Amino acid sequence: MTALRSFFYYLVNIPYAAICGCLGVILLVSPYRFRYWVVTSWNRVSVSWMRFICGVDYKILGADNVPEGPYVVLAKHQSDWETLFLQYYFAPLSTILKKELLHIPFFGWGLACLKPIAIDRSNPREAIKQLKRLGLQRIQEGNNVLVFPEGTRVAVGEAGNYARGGADIAVSAGVPIIPVAHNAGECCPRRSYMKHAGLITVSIGKPIETEGKTSRELTQEVKDWIENEIANMPTARQETR
Repeated sequence: MTALRSFFYYLVNIPYAAICGCLGVILLVSPYRFRYWVVTSWNRVSVSWMRFICGVDYKILGADNVPEGPYVVLAKHQSDWETLFLQYYFAPLSTILKKELLHIPFFGWGLACLKPIAIDRSNPREAIKQLKRLGLQRIQEGNNVLVFPEGTRVAVGEAGNYARGGADIAVSAGVPIIPVAHNAGECCPRRSYMKHAGLITVSIGKPIETEGKTSRELTQEVKDWIENEIANMPTARQETR
């Protein structure tokens, strides 16, 4: 049953992604906020459709911790679910991502319309400079910035190396960091197309002020909070037949 539900999820999700990607290109001459809303309607539909057809629901803790922007979001990365959800929940949002994603037909086209921070990982030194420069630029433009400090999706129960790039941006811009923990990987495992029914917990921490702190100290503080929060979350996945 889980496999069948997952199939129907993609049956609707992929064509709608193509539509929104094309609309994003057509609307390049339109105001950014309007274009952002149109393109990220795919994110909203995807999350809602996954809840309806696959039974993947969610709850949010700490919603009142979100301040007026701009700010830098540092979030756990376990699945594709949080990439969909966070993009519209913390809008307008510029996500740090690998440049190759922009080359994906339809999906990449829409993504490129959202003012992401696309970096070339084949040149680490240049990527670090680009990350900081574009991060500051996006914040000055009024966008929030999303960073997955582990760099890639990690398996449930594991903690990757938290890079300091996101904290560097926050320190340089003088804006707070919003830590986000979740257990979406239980319902949407990495390297799997299966969507398992359950209740994802998304926990939003209190803003972490950056004044007087180094990026190293901030990154460790964020890591400690996120990993401890996840360790105390209830099981997300529900056993289904």
